[in-house]
Amino acid sequence: MTLLRAFFDRHPTLAAWLVLALGMVALLLWAAQGKGLTTGQLAWLALSCVGLAGVCARIIACE
Repeated sequence: MTLLRAFFDRHPTLAAWLVLALGMVALLLWAAQGKGLTTGQLAWLALSCVGLAGVCARIIACE
């Protein structure tokens, strides 16, 4: 637990990116259930979510 806390303290932007990306991808996968998307489409959407989470974390860090 202290190792995780130390990581969050040393790298707050990277930690925010990780947490936000995990949440966004989880929500994407939940919302996409039963919509008939292929694996490739889901992969690209998940990759886009991770990229968007990175941009959001960077914007938050700049403020």
